[in-house]
Amino acid sequence: VPMGFFSTWLQKLHETFIETQYWKLMLEGFGNTIVITLGALLIGVLIGTLIAVIKYCAEGTKALKPLAWICDLYVTVIRGVPVVVLLLIFYFIIMTSAEGITVGILTFGINSGAYMAELIRGGINSVDRGQMEAGRSLGMSKLQAMRKIIFPQALRYILPAIGNELIALLKETAVAGYVAVQDLTRAGNLIRNNTYDAFNPLLLVAVVYLLLVIGMTQLLGLLDEIRTRYDLSVLISTHDFNTLHKMDKVILLKQRVLQMGTPEEVLASQEFQTLFYHPTQKGGETQ
Repeated sequence: VPMGFFSTWLQKLHETFIETQYWKLMLEGFGNTIVITLGALLIGVLIGTLIAVIKYCAEGTKALKPLAWICDLYVTVIRGVPVVVLLLIFYFIIMTSAEGITVGILTFGINSGAYMAELIRGGINSVDRGQMEAGRSLGMSKLQAMRKIIFPQALRYILPAIGNELIALLKETAVAGYVAVQDLTRAGNLIRNNTYDAFNPLLLVAVVYLLLVIGMTQLLGLLDEIRTRYDLSVLISTHDFNTLHKMDKVILLKQRVLQMGTPEEVLASQEFQTLFYHPTQKGGETQ
């Protein structure tokens, strides 16, 4: 019975996608989904960065208060309206002559920008306020200090959040079919309507989304591990132990346990002694 079911399923799969050439429809939908996701992410990052910088620089600057208020209004409105409703508003009211895929990229980008603004602002606020004061004392403007000092340090906190937003954005694009965009979900639904086979098209759509999310998650984890190792290597090579946070030490210990095999070997290693028992000279004596 299992073999019979398997052979019947393969035959149905062949009839649904190969004989009808509907696999091309799925491929086109996959491509449109990727284009919308990446385009919207780019717009979202640009809008979010602009809003975060304006709100950060507006603190203590009266001239920027009106801009900060407009940014707050934008974030409140966009986050308070469902993305499907925004999509319909842009398609049927604001951009009536534009193509659906253009409307999708812009709408999802504007929606993502409201969430991205708070993520980026949180990353910027994670940087010590003294860094801005140090830049200002050197004669830099707020924007110069932001670009040369604050933002490079904030990236380590921002990038993981942007990765998570990318995954959420990918799944949000599944509603792009509301404005006649032939994305992955709409392609699967069209095949279901034309072949009367609901199982295979929808299952394939779900599997593709799942594989994309798993692949992105693995890639983001790899990039984060590379970034962490680089940051730790810089801190150790420059002897900047005061900047080495406790969490960074724990991450490094976890990596050493995986490499060396046992916690006992890690505790006896030179790296552990350097990180946790680094001697400091005070009054000619070792503390």
